[in-house]
Amino acid sequence: MAQMAQMAQMAQAAQAAQRAPRIQTEDGRCSPKGSEMGAMTATAPAPRPDVPGRIMAREMAEQPAVLRRLLDEGAPAIRQVAQDIAARNPRFVLLTARGTSDNAALYAKYLLEIRLGLPCGLTSMSTTTAYGARPDLTDVLVITVSQSGGSPDLVASTRAAREAGAITLAVTNNPDSPLAGVSEYHVDVMAGPEKALPATKTYTASLLALYLFVEGLHGGDGASAKPLPDLAEQLLARQDEVRSLAARYRFAERMVITSRGYGYPTAKEAALKLMETSYIPALSYSGADLLHGPLAMVDNVSPVIAVVTDGKGGEALQPVLDRLRGRGADLFVVGPAHQVEQASAGFVLPTEGVAEEVQPILEIIPLQLLAYEVTIARGQDPDAPRALAKVTETH
Repeated sequence: MAQMAQMAQMAQAAQAAQRAPRIQTEDGRCSPKGSEMGAMTATAPAPRPDVPGRIMAREMAEQPAVLRRLLDEGAPAIRQVAQDIAARNPRFVLLTARGTSDNAALYAKYLLEIRLGLPCGLTSMSTTTAYGARPDLTDVLVITVSQSGGSPDLVASTRAAREAGAITLAVTNNPDSPLAGVSEYHVDVMAGPEKALPATKTYTASLLALYLFVEGLHGGDGASAKPLPDLAEQLLARQDEVRSLAARYRFAERMVITSRGYGYPTAKEAALKLMETSYIPALSYSGADLLHGPLAMVDNVSPVIAVVTDGKGGEALQPVLDRLRGRGADLFVVGPAHQVEQASAGFVLPTEGVAEEVQPILEIIPLQLLAYEVTIARGQDPDAPRALAKVTETH
């Protein structure tokens, strides 16, 4: 009898729970109103670590706001730093970075050489940190790009550069970082905290900050960047389009990503995003380098992603696109409509009226979304790639 009474009580409790009003949480689940979880989500929804990709999705969505903040609030300080450095007349530039920031630094190299005619090089930090080389860097501008500003080898090489006579500039998302502390000048990319391991908003913010800095070196106002926040919003609103493309490529065993000119850093960053989230081997090549051997591995099975800028870089890539089509490649184009129409698949970018030098800030967004959607489609969590940490402490 006691057992039957207990079972009846349990049944009554279950019926009461079913009748209780239910609230949909942020992850789409329902919780009874008045329960501890329901009360919490009704007032202040808390992040749930068991929802794959939630953090990365939120940070990608923040990019238009980050770009606006940088244009509205950060531009004057960046312009002042640029004017101060321009007055010192650096004779050439060295760029130092790792990972995603290295791709942002490569973008800066294109800007500095094309827009200003200033010779640039990408440094090998181990020459300083491992071999102890101490070149004379008098009147050389050393720009170190790091979203965290905490990597020991970046801090050590920047400190050594300053001791060797360089003008040192740190571009970080943390003005209180060790890197900012050892540098003479600092530019804050103002992206806000980034929790997901794959960098998204700090990358586009770094590109915009570097563009504004380079424009400031020659007295420009950075007007070409003004449309970017609104255009970024439009791209993010097309996530369903990217999701359908991800279904096409979720089983890819490898990918090749190519571009030329300003689009080449985008190709490298897209490859990195795909590898660190989905674990698909993704090889990035300049279009010119692709023709010097790697073209032989292209077939009609493994996708080739071409980042086609609307400008001289895209024109230079055209012979490569023709060769890829001639080999029957599964060609995915991110670029202007007329290029996408000639490809196997693609994503049309709104490039009309957008200066070629700022298109990389838009180009990477659909490729971030692609990495995210492919990873979700493969049943993995893009927020937490295996074996990676947010701050990589290389020495």
